[in-house]
Amino acid sequence: MVRPSPAAAKTERLLNLVIALLYTRQPMSKSRIRTAVPQYAASSDEAFDRMFERDKDELRDLGIPLRTEVVDPLFDDETGYRIDRREYALPEISFEPDELAVIGVASRAWSQASLAGPAAQALRKLEASGLTRDVGSVAGVEPLLHTTEPAFDAARDAVLARREVAFRYRGGAPDGPAERHLQPWALTAWHGRWYLTGYDLDRDAPRVFRLDRVEGEVRATGKPGAYEVPEEHEPRAMITATATGEGGEHVARVALRMGSGQQIRRRGDLQKERGPNGWDVIEVRVGSLWALAEEVASLGPDAVALEPEGLVSAVVRALTEVRDGHGQQNHYENAGDASKTTTKIGGGA
Repeated sequence: MVRPSPAAAKTERLLNLVIALLYTRQPMSKSRIRTAVPQYAASSDEAFDRMFERDKDELRDLGIPLRTEVVDPLFDDETGYRIDRREYALPEISFEPDELAVIGVASRAWSQASLAGPAAQALRKLEASGLTRDVGSVAGVEPLLHTTEPAFDAARDAVLARREVAFRYRGGAPDGPAERHLQPWALTAWHGRWYLTGYDLDRDAPRVFRLDRVEGEVRATGKPGAYEVPEEHEPRAMITATATGEGGEHVARVALRMGSGQQIRRRGDLQKERGPNGWDVIEVRVGSLWALAEEVASLGPDAVALEPEGLVSAVVRALTEVRDGHGQQNHYENAGDASKTTTKIGGGA
C-alpha cells in the first residue's frame, strides 16, 4: 500500500478535523477530538498537542470560524472547540440572467490562462444548481483577456503577496533588456494586454510594465507583505497616462504617409515642416520610446521615425527582430537622424 505524501496526510487530517467540529452539537474537548480524528489517535500526547495547536492556527488562517468555548456552562475548567455552521456556510447565491451571461463571458476570458480549470469548474457548479446562461444576450461578444505571457503567474502571485520582484524588461532602452526591481501594486488588462503597475525601485517612482516585454522569469526578491499599496492607486488611469504620453517623458517626431498612423496623429501635433517624401511630421509626447517604436514599426513603409535617436534605434531593433524571426528580406525605410537621411532596414511583411 502506497503511503500518502505529507501534504496529502495533512489535508486529510484537517478535513477530518473540520468535519468533526462542524457537526458536533456542543463544544468538543481535546480528548474527544483526539478520538474522533484518526490521525490524532495514533500520535503520542506531546505530538498530538503540537499537531492540534498548528492545525487550529491553520484553520483560522483559512478563514474557518473555529470557536473556543467551555464544554459545560456549570464548570468552566474544560475548554472545547466547535465550528459555527451559520458562519461557515455561504449564503445562497443567485444571479439575474444577464449577470450569468457576463459570468459566462468572463469564464471564456480565462480559456488560455492558468485559471482556466477553476473558471470552468465554477461555471459548471452554477449550471448544476439550475442557473442557465443567456447566451443570446451576449452573442458576438468575445473577451480580449489573454494570459499567454510566461510572467503572468509570478506577477499575479507577487501582487497578491505584496512582494518585491526583479526581472529583465525590454522597455524604452534601445540597447536591450534592463534589470528592473519593482514593488508590484496591480495587474491589469487594458486593450487586450496585461500591465503590471508598481513602484520602480531603480527609478524611485511609479512605473508601468507590459508583461509581454518581460524577458525570462519574474523573481521574488522580498518578503511577503513588505509594503503597502497606495489607497489612491488607480492602475487603469496610470496605464492610460503612460500609453498616451500624458505628462510625457520624451518628445518624439514621426513622419507619416498621408492617411496613415491615425493613433499617432490623434495623440500628437501636426508640424508645419514636411518630412521625407513630403509626408506629414507629427510631434508626440510619450512615456515609453519602445512603445512608440513598436507602433511605428507596425506601420511598415508608412511611417518614419525622425527623432530622438533612441526612438530611431528602437524602431531599427524592432524591425530587425521581425526580419530575423521570419527570415525575410523585405525592406522598410526609416530616418537615420533628424536631418532626414534614410537607412534601409530589413523587416517582416
